[in-house]
Amino acid sequence: MKIALMDSGIGLLAAAAAVRRLRPDADLVLSSDPDSMPWGPRTPEDVTTHALAVARAAAAHRPDALIVACNTASVHALAALRAALEPALPVIGTVPAIKPAAAAGGPVAIWATPATTGSPYQRGLIRDFAGAAAVTEVPCPGLADAVQYADEDGIDRALAAAAALTPADVQAVVLGCTHYELVAERIRSAVQQPGRPPVILHGSAGAVAAQALRRIGAVPAPSAEPGTGLAVLLGGRVSDMPEAALAYPEGRRLTAVSPAR
Repeated sequence: MKIALMDSGIGLLAAAAAVRRLRPDADLVLSSDPDSMPWGPRTPEDVTTHALAVARAAAAHRPDALIVACNTASVHALAALRAALEPALPVIGTVPAIKPAAAAGGPVAIWATPATTGSPYQRGLIRDFAGAAAVTEVPCPGLADAVQYADEDGIDRALAAAAALTPADVQAVVLGCTHYELVAERIRSAVQQPGRPPVILHGSAGAVAAQALRRIGAVPAPSAEPGTGLAVLLGGRVSDMPEAALAYPEGRRLTAVSPAR
C-alpha cells in the first residue's frame, strides 16, 4: 500500500509517523512546498491553489490515499481537493480534536495559528463539539514557522507567549496545527502548572492515519515487516528530506529506511 501526505511544510511528519506505526509496510509519499509557507495568512483562494499543486504532485505517484496533514488546507481547500481527486484517490482531511478534548468536561485550550484562531471554522467546531467545556482559543504567532526551521530560540519564545495566554486551570490542549505535534512535549511542559494533574494533549495524527486506512479498506498491522518506500517532494520535485525535519524524532525514524526515488 502507498499513502501520500501533503502539507505546506514538515507538519506532515507526525501523521506520516502515525501511518508507519499502524502499517510499517506502507510506502509513503511526503509532498510539501515550504517555499510558499506560511499558508495561514494567504487568502482561501491562494491556499487552495497551493494545496492543489502539492496534492497533484503527490497524486502523480499513484498512492492509495492522500492525507491532507494541514489544518489550514483542510479548512480552505478540502472541498476543492476532493472535487479534483476523488473518487479515484480518497482524500482525508485534518480536524482539530476538540470533541475528545472536551469530553472530560474540564477547561480546554486550543492552540492554533493566528489565522485559524477565532475563525468561523474553529468557532463552529467549538459550538458543535465542545459541549459545556470552557474553551480558550490561543493564537500562537510564529510557532509553526519556528518548528518548520527547527529554530530552537523561536520555538521557546512562541511557546512562552502562547503559554502566557493559556489559563492555568486547563486540563487539555488541542494542537490545532500539525506542526505543533512535533513539539508536543515542549507544549505540555510550557502549560503544566505545579501541583496540578498532567495536562492532556490532543493531536490529530493518530486519528487521521487510522481514517486513511479505513478509507482504503486496510486494517492496522503494527507488526508487519517494515517497508522501505519513502518519496519526498518539495515543490513537486523529488528531494531529500529537509534537514530541519531530522531535528525531530518523527523525521529521523522515517529516514531510517532507504528512500525510494
